[in-house]
Order: sequence, then C-alpha cells, then structure tokens
Amino acid sequence: MSSSLSVSLDPRLAGVEAVECVTPDLNGVPRGKVMTPEGFLEGRRLQMARGVLFQCVMGGYPPPRYYGGDDGDMVLAPDLSQLHRLPWTAQPRALVICDAEEPDGTPCPLSSRSLLRRVLDDYAAEGLSPVVASELEFFLFQPNPDPLRPFVPPCGLDGRPSGAAAAFSVGANHSQQAYFDEVYAAMRAFGLPRDTFLHEMGASQFEINLLHGDALQVADQTFLFKHLLREIALRHGLIAVCMAKPLAETPGSSMHLHQSVVRRDDGTNLFSDEEGNETPAFRHFIGGLQAALGELTLLFAPYVNSYQRLFHPFASPNNACWGYDNRAAGLRIPLSEASARRVENRLPGADANPYLVIAASLAAGLRGMRLGLEPTPPARGAFEAPPALQLPFTLSAALERLRHSVLARELCGADFIECYAAAKLMELGSYYDEITPWERRHLAPWV
Repeated sequence: MSSSLSVSLDPRLAGVEAVECVTPDLNGVPRGKVMTPEGFLEGRRLQMARGVLFQCVMGGYPPPRYYGGDDGDMVLAPDLSQLHRLPWTAQPRALVICDAEEPDGTPCPLSSRSLLRRVLDDYAAEGLSPVVASELEFFLFQPNPDPLRPFVPPCGLDGRPSGAAAAFSVGANHSQQAYFDEVYAAMRAFGLPRDTFLHEMGASQFEINLLHGDALQVADQTFLFKHLLREIALRHGLIAVCMAKPLAETPGSSMHLHQSVVRRDDGTNLFSDEEGNETPAFRHFIGGLQAALGELTLLFAPYVNSYQRLFHPFASPNNACWGYDNRAAGLRIPLSEASARRVENRLPGADANPYLVIAASLAAGLRGMRLGLEPTPPARGAFEAPPALQLPFTLSAALERLRHSVLARELCGADFIECYAAAKLMELGSYYDEITPWERRHLAPWV
C-alpha cells in the first residue's frame, strides 16, 4: 500500500513502519501485537489469547478455568480516537489503544477497559456523566540492573542527586529538564492536557496533574502517560518508576482520583444545588464509596509493595473516612467553588490500573446514589479511623476481602473478580517464594 493512500486514509499513519495495538491487562500493562500499517488499514482482524489479560507481573497466568477452559481468543478492536504516532521511536511507528471483545463483538468481561465502559453506560442510563481527573506521582532513578540494590536518584545539574529538601522547589524540576522537555512534547503529540507539575516530597519524586474530563478519556490518558514516562526515561539513561513505595523511609507514590458527576442534559454538577449547597447525591456518592472501599482495596492497592505505602499513613491514608480539605481522610473534599464540588479518592497508588481505579470508584459512588447510602459525619483535624472505616493493611487481608465480596462481584462482575483474585494469589505466592534481606539480617542470628 502506497504512503499516499495511507495519508488519504489517516494522516497519523503516514510513513509508519508498524502499528502497536495494545490493551490494558489486569495490572494496567500494555499488552498486544504489532501490525503492519497495510494490515491495520485493511481492517484485518487481530486476535489474542484471552488469558493475556490476566498475565501476572512475574509472567505467569492463573489456571485457564478462570478465563475459559480452552484459552480461546479475544479480538483487539482499535479505538481510532486513541491512535497516536509515537514520538520517541527511531523508525516511525504508531500506537492504538484497543477494546478487548469476544469473537461475537460483545465486550470481554475480563477487560478493565470494558469494565469502565460498562460503568459509564450505567451512568448514562441515569442521564449522568462522571467527570474525573487523576494525579500521578512517580520517581526517576538511575538504572537499576541489580534488583538486590536500592534505587538511586539521578544527579542533577550540580552533580548531586535530588533529595527530599527539593520538595515543591521550582528550581529542582530543572535538573532533568531534557527528559521533561521530551515528556511534554510527547504529551502534546498524544493530546494529553496537563494542569500542574511539581517536585514531590521524595528524592527525585514528581507529580503530574492531568486535566479533568471524560472518565474513559482520562483513563486512557493516564495509561498512555505511564507508558511514555518509561519509554522516554530509557532514552535519557533513566528509569521511571511508578511503584507505590520504591524507597524506604520516603513518601510513596499515589494516583489520587478526583470525581464529580454532571447531568448530561445541561452539564450542571449533581453535587451542588442552585444555591451552591451540597445535594443528597453528593452525600450518597460518599456513602457508596465508604461502603465499598474496604472490599475493593485490592483494586486500588494491587501489590505487596502497595501496602508499604499504606502502612505509613502520612499523606496516604488507609481509611474510608471523609473530610473537608483533610488529607488524613481517604476521601477528601477539596476546597472549590460549588460548580467544581468533587470527591477525591486518596487510596489508589501510582502502581494501580487506572481503568480499574476509575471504574471501581465510580461504580461504588453510583451504587451509593441509587441506594441513598448516607456517609458518616466528616472527620475533622487529626483523628483515628473507627474500626468499621479502617481498610486492609496487607495484600493477604485485601485479597481475602475481595475473594469473599458479594459487592465486588456486583460492581465488577463475578468472572472478572474471580480471575483477578486468582492472579493476585499467584503474585502473592511468588513473593513468598523469596527470602528477603530483612529476614536474613534480623531472624538468622536469633531464632
């Protein structure tokens, strides 16, 4: 197929050598296949084993009974609104986010992107649309070829590594300016609108705030942003790490989610009335989150390392309390105008799958509004969460709550929850197969 024909059909594919067709797996990792541009433009059917959606981070898969005993194929259906040229590859390439579908064209129930679409359809059936924004924190480190050694921050222009004292310093952002210049250029190429950027409290830790918008679009943007962070870091001799707690005695990395709901007919905020006061729907949305967060914690904190962050609650509260402008609460109501009234879910870590985070949080809020669930009184100042609002502190505890949760199956589908839990059980088992330096250091001499 000639390049002129490619241009006439879609200028984003002009001159490209390949098209990366990807979809998020359970962990939010891009999985897929690479097609020729000719095959892509011809609409050639692209299939992949269903089990790939539940590939564990160490490479294994749950038993096939969880995703179909025959491990048959699903179809990767490109979403052309998320077709982008890749600005960082030597040869021209494109990337497209795909929906995972069954061979008959119905959404695959094991796909986190399909799950989010279903939740948004539920809102549309009520005449509503969610509006969300994500805040993603991440670290930049020197390459780490030996995983037994800790991560080391890169050196800045002064020859010294970034430290915690650089937090919120505008000048500290300049130390890796070449890297961030390329990140910003890639964001422009992908159409990712950014709001604010800052150096966070950790050594070489940064935060990007994406602009609020359509929930599926923001999930796609967060997914793409995490991908481009890593790809561009490699070009600069760095690694970008979105682990929840990559450094000991250092704040972890979150993915806070801001949520509001608007009426589809006039775009007004459902959480505020005409006088600017809080509405029952606002309270019920919070009540829905409070009722579900404990059973859904594993979707927001998916790895053993996630609970290293949540165990140290400074700026990462592990509770389902809510409060006005209170960062100790898992659900914070930021200061805002009535038209921007929203609920910030502070539980998710940067390591979580953005599609799952948004889908689960919105589904819980919608359930609260449908059932008229009332929240607890708001938490004020420093407080200790009551037992009913405390969340799991370990992966094992979160896994047990999810495995036995009827509510999780109601919100996310039984097939998805059972397969997700099976994958996380495998990851936990793999972790327990290793003996850590802490155990050798502290147990061997005494027990």
